[in-house]
Amino acid sequence: MLLGVDVGGTFTDAVLVTPTGIVTAKAPTTPHDQSLGVMAAIDAVLAQAGATPDAVQVVAHGMTVATNALLEDVHARTAFVATEGFADLIELGRQARPELYRLCVAAPAPIAPPQRRFGVRERQGPRDTELALTPIAAAEVAERVAACAPDAVAVCLLHSWRDPTHERLIGDALRERLGSGVHLALSHEIVGTFREYERAATTEIDAALSPLLGAYLERLLERTAAAGLPDPQIMQSSGGLVDAHTAGRHAALTVLSGPAGGAAAAALIAAATDRPNLLCFDMGGTSCDVCVIEGGRARETAGGKIAGRPVALPMVDIHTVGAGGGSIAWRDAGGALRVGPRSAGADPGPAAYGRGGTEPTVTDAHVVLGRLRAQRPLAGGVRIDEEAAHAAVGRLAQELGLELDVCAAGILRVANAEMVRALRVMTVERGLDPRDFALLAFGGAGPLHAAAIAEELGMDTILIPRTSGVLSALGLAAADREVHRQRSVLLTDDALSDSALDAIATELLDEGRAILGAPHAAPRVAWDLRYRGQSHELTVDVQQPSADALRAAFEDAHEARYGWREAGAQVELVTVRVAAVEPGSGLTLERGARGETVRGPTILHLPETTVTVPAGWHGTGDGSGTLVLERER
Repeated sequence: MLLGVDVGGTFTDAVLVTPTGIVTAKAPTTPHDQSLGVMAAIDAVLAQAGATPDAVQVVAHGMTVATNALLEDVHARTAFVATEGFADLIELGRQARPELYRLCVAAPAPIAPPQRRFGVRERQGPRDTELALTPIAAAEVAERVAACAPDAVAVCLLHSWRDPTHERLIGDALRERLGSGVHLALSHEIVGTFREYERAATTEIDAALSPLLGAYLERLLERTAAAGLPDPQIMQSSGGLVDAHTAGRHAALTVLSGPAGGAAAAALIAAATDRPNLLCFDMGGTSCDVCVIEGGRARETAGGKIAGRPVALPMVDIHTVGAGGGSIAWRDAGGALRVGPRSAGADPGPAAYGRGGTEPTVTDAHVVLGRLRAQRPLAGGVRIDEEAAHAAVGRLAQELGLELDVCAAGILRVANAEMVRALRVMTVERGLDPRDFALLAFGGAGPLHAAAIAEELGMDTILIPRTSGVLSALGLAAADREVHRQRSVLLTDDALSDSALDAIATELLDEGRAILGAPHAAPRVAWDLRYRGQSHELTVDVQQPSADALRAAFEDAHEARYGWREAGAQVELVTVRVAAVEPGSGLTLERGARGETVRGPTILHLPETTVTVPAGWHGTGDGSGTLVLERER
């Protein structure tokens, strides 16, 4: 049996894959200690399946501990160590404004304040050592760091991606002085690529969050062991699982742990439905996560921003907006109707949940419009309080001077606009036509909004999986185990040889296999290239590389993205990225007979979600248990 557990903003979902089928359950998320909600969901799904813990072979877990800590600015007391003269590197950043036309908006402050930033008398150049680090200087810095009593230390020295000797010396000195109780993050171990600011910011995040995540995972490991379950495997931002001890030591790997499970599930649906190109949106209680599946795989990126902070690590390319079922509707200072990003969360939740919530949410708007009714409990056993929902939306309607139904419909239109904007960021702004994709809608609230969003984008096909409300948890159970290693190399001309490519990829693969503990793990390689002199790179996927093959793939990608290529120009290999991959369970969705056809307008109540089928749409359940809605032309 395979068990996947996904922590959301409102509910914690559990999926148990048994030899006879799939069993699902939900429990309220417990924000103060997510492991309590995790164990409640596990207990519920095991009880529903009539299974015992010893029958479970794999426990896969996606959580939001690191994400929430970043968003809420909660972290360990962190010190930052850099080359002398560069201690303020993270505060200086890229000198780019967070919002172009709002001059008062500032970037997030560095986690380590000025009094906990330290410079080291050393200097590595891009090729040679310019000022050697002495043991005395290293010990002196360690003493100064110890004086500020940190819980974690981030170290990022210039050009350590090329030569980490000095970082290792500083690391040894800090470990000797501070002991094992203080978490230490060295940039060459975590990131391994150039661009000092992004590398430094990622290392600081890793140092600051790892003590918190490590403590959470220790509690979870204790509870799963006491229950007789295997140690959980943790979902990384890259879409692959890693053991809990590795995740606890490097929290930066998990900042998109929750949403990445949805991307893994989307790839599973793509295979089951023979639709390799999907535009996915996962709408839960707090947010909506959007990603693209091309050729049956989730699109990946070499890094991104979380809570305004750069994270220079491989991750599933996901765009998130604050539009979920629990997103609160409100009137702004100009009198306009707004939705989110603030959410009612799990406690107290939407007014319709009857748990003390009084502010109007997207869920309450659906209740007012009759899409969610008291006669049909929601997943997780939640019963709708129609009177509370009407009262909450009614107060906002009075503020805005609108009729009740008009206000509720307006809430949904505003929420839809936010999600459409996110989907356009991932498609139109990147040269993709959404009409070439099917829309995969999941999460507890996604299928309620799918048709309206598809119509806005000109899309004709919607896929709604049978396990839509817990699909991310199913993706966790099906995910591969993997470890990513990356290194900047900056190779051109004769240095960009076939033998050099093979040597670098082999070395990184060996590192990944050692961390994963899987000596025969399969490689997956990506190459970042650019024309010599360009500032940024394009990533190409060439699994059997040669210098000529890389150049051809890069120029094709460059022309597809920018509309031109430069024949005869030098091509530079910037970074090599290798994933050591151990295949997961090989889970596939069962095949069966097609279901009955439904025609809109109607509302379908599935076990895990509710589906709005407007006029002009019809749908049929396919052999994998996925509802396929198509627009009539």
